Amino acid sequence: MTKAIKSRFVCSYCEHEQAKWLGRCPSCGQYNSLEEVAVKPKLPGGAGAAVGKDKRTNTSSARLLNDISVETDGAIRSATGISELDRVLGGGIVAGSMLLLGGDPGIGKSTLLLQICKSMANDDFKVLYVSGEESTAQIKMRAERLQVAADGCYLLAETDIFAIRDAVNEIKPALLLIDSIQTMRFSELTSLPGSVTQVRECAAFFTYLAKENAMSVVLVGHVTKEGSFAGPRVLEHMVDTVLYFEGDDKDACRLIRAVKNRFGSTHEIGVFEMSEQGLHAIEDPSAYMLNGRPVGTAGSVVTCSIEGTRPLLTEVQALVTYTNFGTPRRTSTGMDYNRMVMLMAVLEKRCGYKMQNFDAYVNIAGGLRVNETAADAGVIAALASCYKEKPIDHRILVIGEVGLAGELRAISQTERRIAEAARHGFKGCIIPTANKKKIKNPPENFRILGAENIGEMLSAIL
Repeated sequence: MTKAIKSRFVCSYCEHEQAKWLGRCPSCGQYNSLEEVAVKPKLPGGAGAAVGKDKRTNTSSARLLNDISVETDGAIRSATGISELDRVLGGGIVAGSMLLLGGDPGIGKSTLLLQICKSMANDDFKVLYVSGEESTAQIKMRAERLQVAADGCYLLAETDIFAIRDAVNEIKPALLLIDSIQTMRFSELTSLPGSVTQVRECAAFFTYLAKENAMSVVLVGHVTKEGSFAGPRVLEHMVDTVLYFEGDDKDACRLIRAVKNRFGSTHEIGVFEMSEQGLHAIEDPSAYMLNGRPVGTAGSVVTCSIEGTRPLLTEVQALVTYTNFGTPRRTSTGMDYNRMVMLMAVLEKRCGYKMQNFDAYVNIAGGLRVNETAADAGVIAALASCYKEKPIDHRILVIGEVGLAGELRAISQTERRIAEAARHGFKGCIIPTANKKKIKNPPENFRILGAENIGEMLSAIL
């Protein structure tokens, strides 16, 4: 008589294991998140044991930190040839690292992979592109549209990780591209591709493969409707770098932001423009964000935020309109909603703006999301400008953090922000008084005004 295969139920959110199915996970409280997974005997050493030989004959030994050389041990960077992507990565892809790339469907993930092949693949640097969603003919059609003709680029349409391992051992690529991790399957498991167990084991398999061969691996990950990666949260912990594609698929502007980077900063962003020929790096994002800005319109003001090492000019738009309903509507796009509501409360309490009967909408033009508090003064100025129906001079920059008492608090890297504004033709700016005292070499023909609070700021610009 055949022995029955045991099964367990694993939560797709928190990976809690349960012997019986329940409608609600007892650990995280999510409904209908338990998936049945068959239990089979584990391979000796886990998924990593299936990469090479059945038994590992070589064991790693501890080494002194001072004896380890980055150059001789292979932990070197390889530039992708895409300037904005290299900026986000910190200079390029590190050999033996794992990179996870996510974003909404149709935003350009597969396009970016082919452009990486175009700039990196050659006879000395081989790239293996593995697709579990498209055939090699479909990838070739996109490659012809993007004019990708790389001698060292290999294509493979496969989902079985052992077949991918055999191809890696045969080709010996320096870079492995997996599109996507949710389509890969570990044949020793009975669960469907994309399940919690499959994603976790396949990611562990590719991690071991990358370290064993000193090969960089880029994993494309699907995202849920909430914007997080589909599958277990441990997937983001296993990789070295996590990149998110941001932006609307109907808009030409695309942003790549690093939320985790073991080899560089997580504050840098890459700005791209989508066209028929693929993604093009935008070398001057400030000019791109200000393109098409209305002049002489109330509710529009320019502020400057720091993204990593780069100052970025952005336009803050506000619309304040009277409403007949009892509860006014508040909407923000590109900034935190709760901070917008707080700034409106400060404006009403400290400056006497009666906004309880007005709807308010705040938008950061260009599709950028600003998380820096230095944009607070710009939001306050835009709201007040639209409320009073008085346009702000389009050649004036407004920056500063706003406190609950209505004071303008000091911000960092003020001189760099001012230099960026002067480079784009601005004639003056309003900054906190504490920052004005520290400026030693202001640009020529550039007027700098200091304000203690939002009342002084609004009096100067309105």
